[in-house]
Amino acid sequence: MKLIIQIPCKNEEENLPKVLKELPTHIDGINVIEYQVIDDGSSDNTGKVAKDFWVHHIIRFHKNRWLGFGFKAWVENALLNGADILVNTDADNQYPSKYIKDLVQPILEKKADIVIGNRKPTEVQHFKWYKKYLQGLGNQVLSFVVNEKLPDSVSGFRAYSRESLFELNVTTQFSYVIDTIIQAYKKWLKIEWVDITTNLPTRPSRLFKNIFEHIKKSTVSIGKVYMMYEPLKIFLALSIPFLIIWIIGILRFVYIHFFINSQAWLLQSLIISGAMITIGISLFSLWIIADLIAKNRFLIEENIKLTKKMSYPKNEKR
Repeated sequence: MKLIIQIPCKNEEENLPKVLKELPTHIDGINVIEYQVIDDGSSDNTGKVAKDFWVHHIIRFHKNRWLGFGFKAWVENALLNGADILVNTDADNQYPSKYIKDLVQPILEKKADIVIGNRKPTEVQHFKWYKKYLQGLGNQVLSFVVNEKLPDSVSGFRAYSRESLFELNVTTQFSYVIDTIIQAYKKWLKIEWVDITTNLPTRPSRLFKNIFEHIKKSTVSIGKVYMMYEPLKIFLALSIPFLIIWIIGILRFVYIHFFINSQAWLLQSLIISGAMITIGISLFSLWIIADLIAKNRFLIEENIKLTKKMSYPKNEKR
């Protein structure tokens, strides 16, 4: 059983040594532990630090590619090198490495495909009040999307089984955490949560400049992924109001014309009804198209999964 612990980095020469020193060298049930550092366009000595610590796998991007793009590259490299379990932690030392053994345990026991560290964000003392509120609100939104209660949906401290990595296909560039958690639930992967504490922050987040940018990008990510897997709910919800207004307009026209026998506002009723039925039918048609695309996507992803398994066969000698 092989575990690869990966650390995405950008300009982390100061924090990376502390993280690497605390990574576990032995976990019961794991035969081999290797480390993987992703140098995401760093302009400092992050890559040199990784080499000095004899990190097993170093992936370097000459330009910052963000976490969503990077996820695909580092997953491919982990699979290529025979990882049975892939753990992701942060280079800013937010997640204590002592919890890594707790993350991998449910996967070792075949109880979970993905295990996520639950920071209990609304209780973290060094989080500002608005961050706690927005984290709680985001958890509620994503809980509604996946129809499951999510305690910490954007936690990046995660363990993935080899099989789960074959299933996941990141489609967003900003961050993979929202994308993969929605996919995981929609693909019926088993997810478990492990309560953790966090270390004090060593630097501001580099994923976004301010909280409003984070909200914007997260909202777009949720909308895109949800639309791929639930086009019926999206387009049906959008078309119903227009169809209702069309029905009201037609009923008003019939009532005024046949029962009151008046010409008042008849033309306006027909114009509004015509516009509403056009928009409503267009949205309904988009649902049919989106639903067909979603079914086609399912078949394509099944082929992608088989291709991954053939491209990254498990070599027991590794």
